[in-house]
Amino acid sequence: MILSRRNLLVGTGAIAASTLAPAVSAAQLKAIGLQLYTVRDLFAKDPAGTLAQMARIGYREVEFGGGGYDTMDHAMLRRTMDRLGLTAPSVHIGYDALLGQFDRSVTMAKTLGAATVVLPYMTDEHRTEQGWAAALPNINRFAADLKKAELGFAYHNHDFEFTIRPGGVSLYDRLLRETDPALVKLELDLYWAAHAGQDLPGLIGRLSPRLYAYHVKDMRADRSMTAVGQGTIDFGALFALRGSAGVRHFYVENDQAPAPYLPDVTTSFRTLRALRF
Repeated sequence: MILSRRNLLVGTGAIAASTLAPAVSAAQLKAIGLQLYTVRDLFAKDPAGTLAQMARIGYREVEFGGGGYDTMDHAMLRRTMDRLGLTAPSVHIGYDALLGQFDRSVTMAKTLGAATVVLPYMTDEHRTEQGWAAALPNINRFAADLKKAELGFAYHNHDFEFTIRPGGVSLYDRLLRETDPALVKLELDLYWAAHAGQDLPGLIGRLSPRLYAYHVKDMRADRSMTAVGQGTIDFGALFALRGSAGVRHFYVENDQAPAPYLPDVTTSFRTLRALRF
């Protein structure tokens, strides 16, 4: 992977010097996080042991998502994290859970020590003009109600938000336009945005005031996922952009990490730890 500031993606050319920071300091990346969906099979079988393995690699933050964590003993998970020196700044909670089990979701997030709830995914029924229009008011309400509960809220993208464009306007642009920017923050999945053909520097600049966190996963030339450092995305250059200045968490994720998983998440951690920008 190219770690200079000159190229963001292989073949995209130079970035104007005016778009570069100093924005995010190397010190902020000392607390590299992991989205636990990456190791969901391991976590489902042995949650405490998996957290211990991640801590040994060097991760200091985790983001809960998948692996059945929502049905586990959350007090036990919190005790385990406290013992290992891990924190969970945010948790992924699905749309239906926020809609139908809001109070339980708040309790779970707070028990795990999270300060922010992230909406991770919208299923097919929401991916139409009518479905999206019906969901957006609820997303605003989730954010407002979470604020009352002293929790933040963010939306995590995949690629469909950019590629589905009813009436010529993407679902993502409608999200930006029709939700409260003070309450609905953004967890930008860099891989999925690139997969959808987005210009990452331009997108980051446009989203900057609302950016909460990055999901950091790399993309091969064939557009498949891979460990950070094994693909074409220049994360050092992205993190050096002025638009990245407000990003507080950098969560490694690989939806398709190959078993036994540990080599993949170790490679990603070491790549991010070595970044200089």
